[in-house]
Amino acid sequence: MGLLDVLLGRTKPVAPDLDQLFALPSAAVTLQAATGFTPTGAGAVCFATVEGAAFEQTHREVQALLDADADREGPPVELVRDDYGYSWLVSRRRPDRLPQLVNDLHAVNGSLETAGFGPQLLCSLAGFETEGAGSEQRLALVYLYKRGTFFPFAPLTDGGERRDNALELRVKAALGDDLRIEPDLGRWFPVWGAPGL
Repeated sequence: MGLLDVLLGRTKPVAPDLDQLFALPSAAVTLQAATGFTPTGAGAVCFATVEGAAFEQTHREVQALLDADADREGPPVELVRDDYGYSWLVSRRRPDRLPQLVNDLHAVNGSLETAGFGPQLLCSLAGFETEGAGSEQRLALVYLYKRGTFFPFAPLTDGGERRDNALELRVKAALGDDLRIEPDLGRWFPVWGAPGL
């Protein structure tokens, strides 16, 4: 960054740091102790939909890599398009296999980045849930690829598109020492209907 950039208020974008994903398993222990949320075993990587042979080849390679894991339970890694036009590569593991799920998310992000699709990567998420008194609450820890930070997303289970902001702020406070939390609350965008949540 040069002097002119400083004078004009321009900032250098933060380089993605995929290794931040590896903090999720230890953060999950803190999250469970502080709030009672446990991993669901589901996670996903979101990216702007890309067409073309190069992307299809990368997608096949990533899917073959992750599907070859003998430890995988449930359906194979799947490609899902949401109602907003974004694509999600969804991975499912047993709930006690969060480190393996994190490896999957890291591998998908890394493979897409290496193949030149880094600008299309948006976020990754790992799903969590809690049960109590006849109700289930869902939560996602969302990793912003371009920011290298996390934020909690807690949709209310009433069927509408509303969030539990108080819960999100409690999770932020609980995980502040475990994860690099996104300080700008305006960047805590909703991921309504995200596969893996």
